Amino acid sequence: MISLKNVSKSYANHEVLKDINIEVEEGEFVCIIGYSGTGKTSLMNLISGLAKPDTGEVLLDGKPVTGPGPDRALVFQNYSLLPWLTVKENIALAVNQLYPQWSKEERAAHVDKHVAMVKLSHAGDKFPRELSGGMRQRVSVARALSMDSKVLLLDEPLSALDALTRATLQDDISSIWQRERKTVIWITNDPDEALLLADRVIPLLPTSPATLGKSLLVPIERPRDRKAVNHDPVFKSLRSELINLLLESKAKQRVSISRKLVLPDILPEDLRMRRSRPWISDRGPRRRNEQKQETIELVP
Repeated sequence: MISLKNVSKSYANHEVLKDINIEVEEGEFVCIIGYSGTGKTSLMNLISGLAKPDTGEVLLDGKPVTGPGPDRALVFQNYSLLPWLTVKENIALAVNQLYPQWSKEERAAHVDKHVAMVKLSHAGDKFPRELSGGMRQRVSVARALSMDSKVLLLDEPLSALDALTRATLQDDISSIWQRERKTVIWITNDPDEALLLADRVIPLLPTSPATLGKSLLVPIERPRDRKAVNHDPVFKSLRSELINLLLESKAKQRVSISRKLVLPDILPEDLRMRRSRPWISDRGPRRRNEQKQETIELVP
């Protein structure tokens, strides 16, 4: 359903992504995992159509992606809710835009269905300021699901939540996906989250520029119990392989270089100042012809 072929992306003459090749099948749940700052959001923007690749192509059902569209629903890291609208009204914003031909009653029933799907029926008339962070993100997920898009894109949707709320939402979203069977691409920096949710995990390696590593299939039966998988030898093996792959790739980026530091000459004014102010150390800067060798470590 989704295909990226030899995609690269640069910002301000800095290449962020290079040689990105990925195929996502219809109904597949794929997690892309990587360090912060490696270009995960840039990759998501390319798939959603919010950005265009410098080279290569992004395809949906074999057709080039030229911009955002209702066939790809995107859930951002932040909640992206309009504060002056209630839960139902925020979801209705998408429903009214996509289904103007429906009657008012049909649209309202569609909104209610998706509010209930994320377990917020009791809060349908509340404003975002009256909701917790987890509830606000549920609204964002419900709004995306209400679009009935072919593809659901989630860019670290749970990163701002506490561990317990995050675990609850992971289980709820996984249950919804098993019922709806949407094609899902989920961006994360959490190996456990990726292996718990996905059919396939793809590491985004912190090279410069970043590129994708080897895909890892997750052959653990669904529904997955988070307590049980902690003792599953397959889960443990995959987790170790994934973490080692990311750590080894990160370590390869550490390089050492040597350079010469040239410091300015001592000015006469500086000398006079030292004689008039004895508390200033006599150990001033070196002259220009005295060079200091320094070795520094660059960590991207």
